[in-house]
Amino acid sequence: MSGGPYDPRAIANLMLDEADRSGIDVTNLALQKLLYFAHSIFLIESKRPLVSGYFEAWQYGPVHPTVYSAFKSAGSNPIDFRADRQDVLTGARAPLSLPDDPNIRRHIARIMASYGQLSPGRLVDISHAKDAPWDYIADKGRTSVALGLRIPDDIIVKRFKFHKVSVGATPVAGEPDEDTPLT
Repeated sequence: MSGGPYDPRAIANLMLDEADRSGIDVTNLALQKLLYFAHSIFLIESKRPLVSGYFEAWQYGPVHPTVYSAFKSAGSNPIDFRADRQDVLTGARAPLSLPDDPNIRRHIARIMASYGQLSPGRLVDISHAKDAPWDYIADKGRTSVALGLRIPDDIIVKRFKFHKVSVGATPVAGEPDEDTPLT
């Protein structure tokens, strides 16, 4: 096992590479939920975070602001590019290094096989499950002060078990195009 937590944009790039291999189109909204599930399951199974930074409770579920910014130019279209990094001194852009740990690559392949084929609306439904991390933080934000509506890793570990796949014909949120912060 090598380092980590990883740059969330590198993990997102890895997920997009896996989606391309499987012939799956991924929008920024879907990528946010897929990254959240990958991080959460990894956190629970390995007792350490997959990605650095944090997730926030936005209108359509958990969002990693760094990854959202990296891919927002795709809008509601399938993402057909990869995030890169920028040298703070020179401003030069360069590719992000992908994790070479085979356990990380297997984990991402497993997440994409399990969740990657689901529609964005279905991913939103799962992320909105009652008492799951997003619901808990969003509800707390309505009733008290939740700093920036961040979803802390300890809440993910305690409440991820409340996620379940609903079997309804149509996702409750419909098929949203893009996410927005909760206000």
